[in-house]
Amino acid sequence: MEKSSKVRTNMIGGRQVDAISVDMDKGSIHETNGLFWNTKGNDILGATALPLYGAFVSEEKHHLFGEISEKKILEIGCGSGQSLRYLGERQASVLWGTDLSENQIEKTQQLLTSCGLSAILICSPMEEECGIPKDYFDIVYSIYAIGWTTDLEGTFLQIASYLKKDGVFIFSWSHPIHKCVAAEENRLIFKKCYFDESWFSVTLGESKLALSDRKLSTYVNALAKAGFVIEQFIEESDDDLMQLQNDDFANKAKMLPVTFVIKARKL
Repeated sequence: MEKSSKVRTNMIGGRQVDAISVDMDKGSIHETNGLFWNTKGNDILGATALPLYGAFVSEEKHHLFGEISEKKILEIGCGSGQSLRYLGERQASVLWGTDLSENQIEKTQQLLTSCGLSAILICSPMEEECGIPKDYFDIVYSIYAIGWTTDLEGTFLQIASYLKKDGVFIFSWSHPIHKCVAAEENRLIFKKCYFDESWFSVTLGESKLALSDRKLSTYVNALAKAGFVIEQFIEESDDDLMQLQNDDFANKAKMLPVTFVIKARKL
């Protein structure tokens, strides 16, 4: 990993942090982020899981999944398993999950077993072939995980291959405008260029992570190249959820989107 001299501000969750733009290869990114989630990831960033898509956006309001009984479902970036449990308890017929972190896979297995549920779980980067069946799933989804990919177009092509024709892909991530803007003295100030998609490294305590902030158009164009059509795009924050969290982050969410969710269908 070769660090440049460019230091910038980024938003991680509701926090403003210093980031360093870096030149990283795919292997280094996987190693850095795999170690992060194997050790302190959940302690530092927490876990975002259904029914929440992220800050102030919920499945209980938007109903993007619809009726899931008898559906075959795959999660990309299953974390510690709460979203798979949520769908399993709603009678999904088949559950699969993938994650970069062995520790997260173990947590998912433990949680589902304790709830009397089962899933096929695979530890693998989402960009790589890992034995997931093709043209098999009714729904593929990802809750605050898709942004960790090192190859967005390749990942969307992989996901399209897993889905049946007319299958649904639902994913959420931190809104790129939120990642550029910080709240300072009751004002919102741009701290980073929206068009900057370079990889950056952040040190949180004793842990490091690597990310890239992509433009909304980058996600939309990658979906189109993979043969998806967008059915719903959500970026509004839920007033009821914001009222439950009366702090600077909630106040910021009243002014601009902090989470986005896309529901797309395979043509």
